Amino acid sequence: MNIPEPSMLLDEEIYSRQLYVLGPLAMERIQKAKVLLSGLKGLGAEVAKNLVLMGIGSLTLHDPHPTCWSDLAAQVFLSENDLEKNRADASQKHLAQLNEAVQVFVHTGDITEDLLLNFQVVVLTASKLEEQLKVGTLCHKHGICFVVADVRGLVGQLFCDFGEDFIVQDPTESEPLTAAIQHISQGSPGILTLRREDNRNSFCDGDLVTFSGIEGMVELNGCSPRPIHVQEDGSLEIGDTTTFSRYLHGGIIIEVKRSKTVIHEPLNIALHQPRMVAQNHQQAHRAHCLHQAFCALHKFQQLHGRLPQPWDHADAEIVVGLAQALEPLKGREEEPLDEALLRTIALSSAGDLSPMAAILGAVAAQEVLKAISRKFMPLDQWLYFDALDCLPEDSLPNPEDCAPRGCRYDGQIAVFGAGFQKKLSLQHYFLVGTGAIGCELLKDFALVGLGAGGCGGVTIADMDHVELSNLSRQFLFRTHDVGRPKAEVAAEAAQKLNPDLRVTPFIRSLDPTTEHIFGDNFFSNIDGVVAALDSFPARHYVAARCTHYLKPLLEAGTQGTWGSASVFIPHVTEVYSGPVSASASEDVPHPVCTGRYFPSTAEHSLQWARNEFEALFQLSAKTINQQACTSLADMDRQQILTLLRLGVLGQRPQTWQDCVVWALGQWQFCFHYGIIQLLKHFPPDKVLEDGTPFWSSPKQCPQPLEFDTNQDMHLLYVLAAANLYAQMHGIPGSSDQTALRELLKLPQPDPQHLSLIFTNNLELTWTSAEFGPEMLKKLQEALEVWDKFPPLKPLMFEKDDSNFHMDFVTAAASLRSQNYGIIPFNYSQSKRIVGQIIPAIATTTAAVAGLVGLELYKVVYGARPLSAFRHSYLHLAENNFMRWVPSAPATQMFNCLKWTSWDRLKVPAGQPERTLESLLAHLQEQHGLRVRMLLYDQALLYSARWSSQKQAQHLSLRVTELVQQVTGQVPEPGLQVLVLELSCEGEEDEMAFPLLHYEL
Repeated sequence: MNIPEPSMLLDEEIYSRQLYVLGPLAMERIQKAKVLLSGLKGLGAEVAKNLVLMGIGSLTLHDPHPTCWSDLAAQVFLSENDLEKNRADASQKHLAQLNEAVQVFVHTGDITEDLLLNFQVVVLTASKLEEQLKVGTLCHKHGICFVVADVRGLVGQLFCDFGEDFIVQDPTESEPLTAAIQHISQGSPGILTLRREDNRNSFCDGDLVTFSGIEGMVELNGCSPRPIHVQEDGSLEIGDTTTFSRYLHGGIIIEVKRSKTVIHEPLNIALHQPRMVAQNHQQAHRAHCLHQAFCALHKFQQLHGRLPQPWDHADAEIVVGLAQALEPLKGREEEPLDEALLRTIALSSAGDLSPMAAILGAVAAQEVLKAISRKFMPLDQWLYFDALDCLPEDSLPNPEDCAPRGCRYDGQIAVFGAGFQKKLSLQHYFLVGTGAIGCELLKDFALVGLGAGGCGGVTIADMDHVELSNLSRQFLFRTHDVGRPKAEVAAEAAQKLNPDLRVTPFIRSLDPTTEHIFGDNFFSNIDGVVAALDSFPARHYVAARCTHYLKPLLEAGTQGTWGSASVFIPHVTEVYSGPVSASASEDVPHPVCTGRYFPSTAEHSLQWARNEFEALFQLSAKTINQQACTSLADMDRQQILTLLRLGVLGQRPQTWQDCVVWALGQWQFCFHYGIIQLLKHFPPDKVLEDGTPFWSSPKQCPQPLEFDTNQDMHLLYVLAAANLYAQMHGIPGSSDQTALRELLKLPQPDPQHLSLIFTNNLELTWTSAEFGPEMLKKLQEALEVWDKFPPLKPLMFEKDDSNFHMDFVTAAASLRSQNYGIIPFNYSQSKRIVGQIIPAIATTTAAVAGLVGLELYKVVYGARPLSAFRHSYLHLAENNFMRWVPSAPATQMFNCLKWTSWDRLKVPAGQPERTLESLLAHLQEQHGLRVRMLLYDQALLYSARWSSQKQAQHLSLRVTELVQQVTGQVPEPGLQVLVLELSCEGEEDEMAFPLLHYEL
């Protein structure tokens, strides 16, 4: 079989999130890769889906078996119409539609040695052990990376053999460490001191480094990697620098990542001497029991020609006996197998579950990508995963309830029974967010039959629309869906996967503005909430609604190859308590003086550049357009200076060349004249009153730049600024850099507005002086003239690659960093930070959705103890997998009252409605609480510290009247509860009383 060469074109917009994780070199290798995948049951389909979404060059499918009913519970590309059809043939067209850049073929013959030579990676799923050993031996012989993946009910297995000298060129997900240099001594060893703000960089003994941008000791620039030794004070020994030139200024130290060599055993050896991924001895012992269980299941299938029947105790005992008869694993001779564990595995092994296929399929696909890209460490060599905690502890299913029904859920019924399947179908769940994780969850809901019968259903809410960059992860969307609401598209796609699934889409966000839609009536009719959100504030809001309405919450999140899934059950687990934002300082702006005049980090420069964009191309345009109702007297100096920079004292631009002249003037103002002016006020040798230099860490003394058309970043700034200025004025722009470079070589007129700023008003930038009346008068007159022209177009920042927005911000930030000797961000880093883009890949997304699906089984089953539930964390790049029991809710006490975060005080309004005085008396009589303050929606309804007269005015009012009087709001019709906050006499500082639910 001859596999055509794949296309080499990379659509950076489609793969933008993935590029942040893998990088361009890895993506280039992935696009060239040819992969053979054998086995298209649920697990194989998941592997295929992930690989196609992530853009491998070609995928060849192989499966000699026809589709049967049990396949449909986990195989996303098969339906009732495909019964008796070949699984690979039926799946091929659907996989090809996921990504037009990926070639998807079907191989119908046997897997031969000649066939294998066409591929870099071969993956076997749902295969017999004999086939695994045969193919594994051939792959090891020819240096072909080999992956085996298998799922039996609630247990999964993964094996990797990448050969005996597989080189991992980039073992970790982290970027190479970089730091700015403060000083380098001459000596043996030379001592390098980092700038104080860069001491946080965690260089380690033995790290290899190189250098760039050093002035003076230029021998280090671009040198071969040097090992370092970290001293106690954080300085670095960098080897002999005795013969080098004296260090003068600047430079950065750059970590050089080391490659690692992996040695894998072939399957025929690794089968009896397995190396397991395990965190501790207990996990290792369980993994070895699972290993022997899989071997016993293979033996059972070899002897009987089938797998054990669902929950057939006779078959299970045979499997246990076969496992115990196996030769003990090397190094584990003294450890007895766990018979109960083996028995449970055998009883449930006939099942095929969507969440398990999603998890193992994601990890297997990630291993394939590691083999292709040589990025991230591969497994060493076996991974076992089990979710037997999904089974109820009190009453296990019986064979009759788990027998096949000839329906699409047979694979799931084989594990949990028909009674549980009925329960799943009657659930009504609310999915918040239909992005990458949301799409995966909807797929799982369709396959497991959540809300697919009776009065069940799934409601989804998302206000976003499909973008091109979504297509490499959000597999329910296609190219023709770009621009459509995600919720609508996802609902239509999910119903195609399972026509019985009832999906109601809302093109809305879930926040305080939509509480009239998602209020008391809505939440009273749902059984639980699943959150697939990419911001912590949104998660906090959803979690608060679930706590208020006592609804189970399942939530998941990813960043690159990191992922997590959590479950929160009323009165059983803790409540959600994630961070308020992605980082503690994410939403805290840098001090204006730091960002404007004294930046010390690349983040400062980037924030300054983002502010420049907003001031020059958005706010100033709005000010000019609204000048009739805007007084200059109300503006601060910086706003007026920005108007001057915009050119309002001169003529409006008429041509592209006018825009170029203006952009060049901005370059000179920001990166040359502005720095010279700053140094006039704060000279390099300036000393403070206490004798310390003014320019001491973290402040860096800047250097003015000289404009050079041969410097790419200089040219990019002018190109972007000129185009943005042209867009504001409705003038055609240009992206021709060659023509721009030639234009800039010609003598340029001195822009009138900048001449005025430099000669008369630049002083105002560094002092507290104000603009004089004459200047303000000229400016007002100029604004009135500009107002006679068509209005300017304010530019709202967008992170697209084709509108010059990111070009301007990246170039401005880079040049600012050059002024101050700061290591700048590159374009990709700048776009990710400014655009608040979360790096993401399909594998992690699918894995966390599967982990949520496992917890969903437990929640739907009902009345499970805390020990049954699991929070989960994974890091696919470093083969880190953890699941643990959540914490129980913390109990608080005050007097005789005990409560957790799930509890609330319930007080009926009564007929006729009670007064505030009656409410306070009730709280004291029933709960021993003497209320000190009472609030509704942060409005104070009562305070014990008020005067007796003011208290009396409030105490006599009915509670709803009081709320209306204080807030000015009339309670919404149909509102069932007023939620009141209270504090009481004698409470401790950290105490948080339960919310008071005043039931109307």
